[in-house]
Formats: sequence, C-alpha cells, structure tokens
Amino acid sequence: MSFPKWELRRIKNSKFAHNVGWMIFGQGSGFLFQAAYFVVLARLLGPLQYGIYSGAFAFTNLVATYSTVGMGMIFLRRVTKDRATHAVNWGSILLTTAVVGPTLVLLLHLVARKALNPQSAALVIMAGIANCVFAPLTTETARIFQTYEQMRLTAIMSMLTNLFRALAAVAMLLTIHSASAGQWAFVAMVLSGVSAFIAVLLVCTRFGWPKFRPSVPLKEAGEGIGYAFAGSTTQVYNDIDKTLLSHFGMNQATGVYSMAYRVLDIATIPIYAVRDAAMPRIFKVGHEGPAPGAIMARELLKKTIPVSIAISIALYFVAPLIPMILGPGFLESQRALRWLCVIPIFRVIHQMNGTALAGSGFQAYRTTAQLVACGFNFGVNLWLIPYTAAHMGTGWLGAAWSSVATDALLGLLNWSFLRFVVANAAKQEATNA
Repeated sequence: MSFPKWELRRIKNSKFAHNVGWMIFGQGSGFLFQAAYFVVLARLLGPLQYGIYSGAFAFTNLVATYSTVGMGMIFLRRVTKDRATHAVNWGSILLTTAVVGPTLVLLLHLVARKALNPQSAALVIMAGIANCVFAPLTTETARIFQTYEQMRLTAIMSMLTNLFRALAAVAMLLTIHSASAGQWAFVAMVLSGVSAFIAVLLVCTRFGWPKFRPSVPLKEAGEGIGYAFAGSTTQVYNDIDKTLLSHFGMNQATGVYSMAYRVLDIATIPIYAVRDAAMPRIFKVGHEGPAPGAIMARELLKKTIPVSIAISIALYFVAPLIPMILGPGFLESQRALRWLCVIPIFRVIHQMNGTALAGSGFQAYRTTAQLVACGFNFGVNLWLIPYTAAHMGTGWLGAAWSSVATDALLGLLNWSFLRFVVANAAKQEATNA
C-alpha cells in the first residue's frame, strides 16, 4: 500500500509545526510548573516525606488508566472518522470514570496495606481519588481537544493541574514552611478535583453536553480494555520500581530515585509533544492499513532521534545541578539521573512505533510488547532492588538498571511488531491482487 504523499507533506507543513509548538508549550509549561513545585516540594518535605508521598502516588498510578476503560482512545478513533459520534463517546468517558474510578480507589485501599509501607499506605485513598478519578478526566478532555487538532486547548489542559500544584506548593512553603506527605496528598487531591471540573466544563461548553448511553461503553469495553491495559502496562514499567522501593521500606531511596525520574520526564517533553501532535493524523491514515502510519512514524523518527540523543547528553551533564537546587538530601539523585539519561533514545523509538501500531488497529501487538516489558520490569526489579540494596548500599540503583533495560526492550519489540504487520499486510494485498 502506498503512503499518501499529501499526508507526508502535512507532517512538514506549518500547521503540524504549529501543533507541535503548542504541545511543547503545554507539556513544557506543565512540566516546568511541575518541576517548580517539585523543587519547592523537595524543600517542603525533604527526601523521606517525599519518598512516602511518591510511593503512594506511584502505587495508585499503576491502575489509574483503567478508570476510563480506554474510552478516550476510542473517542479518538471514532470521532476522527465521524464527528457526529462526539456526544455519545464523551458520555462514555464520563460514565466509565464515575463508575470504575471509585471502585479502583476502594480496591487500592484494601491492597495497599500489604503492598506498601504503612506511611505510604495511609495516603492511598487521597492518592487514588486524585489519580483514578480526577486526573483521568483532565487527561481525556485534553485528548478530546487533541482529536480536533486544537492543540492550544490541549496544551492548556496539560498544564492546568501542574499550575495549580505549583502555586499551592509555593504558598505552603511561604506560610507553613514545612509539611508532611499527608498534608501534600490532601492538597494534591483537592487541586486535581478543581482541574477536572474546569476541564469537563470547558469541553461541554465548547463542543456540547454528553449523551449517556450505558450500552455504548459496554459494547466498546473489549477494545477499550485493550487500550487501558496498554496504558496500565506503561504505568507499571514506569512506576513499579517506585512502588517496590516503597514496599521494601526504602522511603529515602524512593524520594531520591523519583526525583531523578521526574527530571527525565521533564526532559522528554519534545518527544511526547511530537507524538501527541501527530497522533490524530496517524489514526486517520491508520484506517487505510499499517503502511501509512509506519511511514509517518519513520519520518518522525528521523527528526526526533537526534533530539533524543541531545537530550540524553544534556541530562548527563546537568545531573550535578539537582542537589544544588534541591538540597544535599538529593545528592544521590544526580547519580540516578546519569544512569537513566539514555532512556530518551529508547523512549522515542517505542513511542513512535507504538503509536503507529495503535493507530492502524494493531493495538494488540503494542499491548503484547508492553505486557512483556511490564513482566520483565517487575521480575528484574524484584531481584535487583534488594540485591543492589544489600551489595551496593542503595536499592534505587537496581531500579535504574531495570528501567534502562525495559525501555530498550520495548523499543525493540514495537519496532519489530510494526515491521511484521506492515510486511504481512503487503503480502495479503499482493495475494488479493
């Protein structure tokens, strides 16, 4: 199947660059606000309390993507093809979140006492409400604007919660000077709720009110769970290391490692900005088969791999700034970041190829790759964290090693699966001809 040349030109046109610019602005501003409040939070909590907080929030993030049962991705696929389905699919997002989100919070609360240390387990209800009820609503409203390629509003949604948290962290530092993990968990929950309310109201006023048809999400649940499962495996291999550090009672190591990982996330903003700006178009051409999306992914990789290499080099050299900004309690974070600094190179490969798989209707292959990565990450962390803690004096080192290996493995799997489905589609097309 030939790739439509007009679509390839659109990758390079000014509108696409404009959308990428807005995504970089939105995610960049959001992560800068996030970075600002993490700097303030580090001063406010210190590595121990920050580790307690990070353990609880990482734990709830493991299943947060199930709150919407993948209805956001279904919205993207359905509405890019037929905008008349907007109201029903928007209603499905709200309905599933209202039912599934609180259920997940209850289940997390019951499991937390065995999965986490007691200090982190005590925060799971607040963390769960923030991550499994409010945050998914804000995320999916951003996806709705992304579907319509209104990246300016997507950018605003991406930065909203982080802006509020940055302002709150500064206010707390100036007024009470120090805080516990529990105090910050409560503030984060409330602010997530405010952001979700504003985001939902903005979608309703701009595009219309939802239509609630319970039969629709039930009918779409099979495909939706596939998307949710893929998202949950992403969260597992991103957050299981922090959860296990908390499980083993290594709160100080959790704080050190979580801060380094946060810097890594901030640095990879350009990668996600390009992916998110391209996603509606990849999904649109994906209706024609896997080849168009694969070619688009290849074109995007030509531009983003050099950027990811530059990011990795920059992370290595800026790592010593972490303890200078956050304080000596985070001295080990600079070592952790230097171990993690190669991840952007692997991340850009698995993100672009994985998006091409999902956009072409081959989410099952992407899910398989993520499931393998998830199992690999969990098993290696379960061995490496206690091993490095016992033999090298710190558990975060094992978490860092497993993260690098997992992202490399996922990049290889997504690239291999995409090549396979394209070759298979070409073979079937030749046979039919």
